[in-house]
Amino acid sequence: MDPNTSAALAEGGIADITTTGRKTGSPRRIEIYFHSFDGAYYITGRPGSKRDWLANLKANPEFTLHLKRGVTADLPAVATEITDRQRRWDLLLRARTESWGVEPERAERDHEFWVEKSPLVSFVPG
Repeated sequence: MDPNTSAALAEGGIADITTTGRKTGSPRRIEIYFHSFDGAYYITGRPGSKRDWLANLKANPEFTLHLKRGVTADLPAVATEITDRQRRWDLLLRARTESWGVEPERAERDHEFWVEKSPLVSFVPG
């Protein structure tokens, strides 16, 4: 992987992902925020309703990450849902405080809800 692409991945931020529709088999592209912590990569979102992108990745974990800010690249990747409670707690807290700038005291007040209801996957770019 070229150094500019590696640097963009390490920064995290906004990108698009293309998943394969679990029912249709058709490509589905959406804009999403990804995180980079300690050399690993994650996708999450706010708690709430079901996410088609998560259901698609559960059915077919291979997807394409489309970097589009600063560096343009289409990277094949493989996702794994994170279900371990402690790992979810730790990663979601980091996402909220480090990536999204929520103050730790505020984040901790409703963090249980985030752990219970937020989508969270790790991914490995190919």
